[in-house]
Amino acid sequence: MANLNKVLLLGNVTRDPEIRYTPKGSAVCDLGVAVNRAYTTDSGEKREEVTFVDVTLWGRTAEVASEYLKKGRPVFVEGRLQMDTWDDKQTGQKRTRLRVVAENMQLLGGRPQGGGAPDAGESRQPSAPPKKSAASEPDEDEIPF
Repeated sequence: MANLNKVLLLGNVTRDPEIRYTPKGSAVCDLGVAVNRAYTTDSGEKREEVTFVDVTLWGRTAEVASEYLKKGRPVFVEGRLQMDTWDDKQTGQKRTRLRVVAENMQLLGGRPQGGGAPDAGESRQPSAPPKKSAASEPDEDEIPF
């Protein structure tokens, strides 16, 4: 039987990302994402529910998330579900939690207020064209004869 574990989330970051590094130097970033769902009940009443999801990113994706994401920013995350299990130190009971381990992330929306680095998808080219180096071919208007 085939198996599939794929999660796609489009929502807003609920807290500033927290980055840390493993002893081997790999970056790990934890963040929360809120996903809204609007629906209409059978009686015609409009409602909205919010689902809060814990997301973990690794490697360069973790570093990009910690640098560019802030609370409230929109983000698209693609990943897989993972079940964490541990023993509660206070009660001794076994605990579990589902989280998404991101395999891909896209920054959404425009630049934050006050400037800052460009988001993914925005042009990263300088506003003025680059100057030609001395080794480049001169324009026809610059030829002296």
